[in-house]
Amino acid sequence: MSRRSPRPTDLASELPPISYVWETPNQRPQRAEWDIPDPTAPGRLTPAMRAKLERIVRRAPEVMVKITGRTKSVAHLKSHLAYITRNGELDAETEQGATLAGRSGLKDLQQRWEDDAGLDDKRRRDGSLSINIILSMPAGTDAVAVKDAARAFAIETFGYNHDYVFVQHLDDKHPHVHLTVRSLGQNGKRLNPRKVDLQAWRERFAGELRLRGIAAEATPRRTRGRVRKADRGAVLALRKRKITPDVDRLARKEVLSEVRSGRTAKRPWEEQIKSRQDAIRQRYLDHAAELQRSGAAGDHDLARQIQRFVNDMPAVGTRRHALMNELSELASSRRRDAKQDIDAQRHDKTRGDERTR
Repeated sequence: MSRRSPRPTDLASELPPISYVWETPNQRPQRAEWDIPDPTAPGRLTPAMRAKLERIVRRAPEVMVKITGRTKSVAHLKSHLAYITRNGELDAETEQGATLAGRSGLKDLQQRWEDDAGLDDKRRRDGSLSINIILSMPAGTDAVAVKDAARAFAIETFGYNHDYVFVQHLDDKHPHVHLTVRSLGQNGKRLNPRKVDLQAWRERFAGELRLRGIAAEATPRRTRGRVRKADRGAVLALRKRKITPDVDRLARKEVLSEVRSGRTAKRPWEEQIKSRQDAIRQRYLDHAAELQRSGAAGDHDLARQIQRFVNDMPAVGTRRHALMNELSELASSRRRDAKQDIDAQRHDKTRGDERTR
């Protein structure tokens, strides 16, 4: 299947009426329940579509499914398993439902994965032995439901082809599960998740949580009007240590150059971002208008919530826009300070002249 994003002119005709709001740009989403139109009235919101909209505009907690790294050697694998089990203090669970308790419980698993790695003659020297994943929910979420949902997610996603082990951590305010999946599948193919796979994993984990009574969603950030990507952990760590990362330094240099020259380079992707956000927000409003035409009080209430949701969306802004605003505020602050200094000097001079007289 092609991963090319549909052309803007094709969006209205190719995408289902509701899915464009949370569509992943790399690939058309699979036909989920909220994508299947009403056969008697294709333009009407189905109950599944309506439920999805309700969760979005009421800001149901967003799940996190994140690949935290890959182990590329037996020693690295052992170190990672020791970390997630707190050196054997926490029990781990495998794809077969077996509980591994203590350091001795992990020994057989480590040996088996090590032996299999030695027999994998197709693995590159820098190829991964396992992929490490975190599944997390916001603070206050029921930890038992998170673990049960993570177990069901792992069975559904990997159980038919990949060995795995998972451990729940409760020493953080966010209940989360560490899931380590063996890269080599039983079919001989290696696990190589893409961006679209991560989104599908998020949707699946959120669905498992909802089955257990936990309000959860898995919408892309563009659905909530956010277009800037989250900064990488290494960048955040440098900032925390008061060190300016190269990415920040180069970005500021580029923006300063544009400001001083008075010329702004054309960035077609910024126009595309704005166009996509305009289309997303208009689609929300179209659904609100459809609900408003209904005679049901509940539909009218949801329509008002959608309109407020769109009104509260942040202004469309990239990292460059944020830097431009920051420089503009800095310049304004300096002008205010300079004006205050001048006013203070004039005031002092006036008082001095009065004393002289």
